Amino acid sequence: MRTLNEHVPAPSDLGVALIGVKEGSDIELDLRLEAVHEGILVSGSALVEVTGECGRCLDPLAYDLEVNVQELFFYEGVELSGEEDDEEQRRVEYDLIDLEPVLRDAVVTMLPFQPVCREDCQGLCSECGARLEDEPGHHHEVIDPRWAALADLAKTDRQTD
Repeated sequence: MRTLNEHVPAPSDLGVALIGVKEGSDIELDLRLEAVHEGILVSGSALVEVTGECGRCLDPLAYDLEVNVQELFFYEGVELSGEEDDEEQRRVEYDLIDLEPVLRDAVVTMLPFQPVCREDCQGLCSECGARLEDEPGHHHEVIDPRWAALADLAKTDRQTD
């Protein structure tokens, strides 16, 4: 068994549309690498700094995220059982393991699909883009376009009286 405590730079595209890990920022790894019969078992945690923007009001977000990592890398000569798809299994290649896909899977699956700055964030007005938090009673008079012609008729009728 070996332990791995290192800071490594984050790869590109480690995130989703609104939130993710900035390329080149530090990933703090605290991993155990254990030799088992089938291969190398990697377990531990990774700490990343997540940045992005709120999905409702577009305010910036930044926080630390710790994810658990556990993956078995199979030795080259190990035969897999029929239940396991060969493409889905990680392999030890030339005495090396590639941790990037494992970290990508662990981090991206823990990111929120719709990140918000606060659960009660009101977001932006869909008509004009005003921040609803700053303008509490903000609203627009919306007339159904199907009734717009009748509204114009009512205005003309009032002007003739």
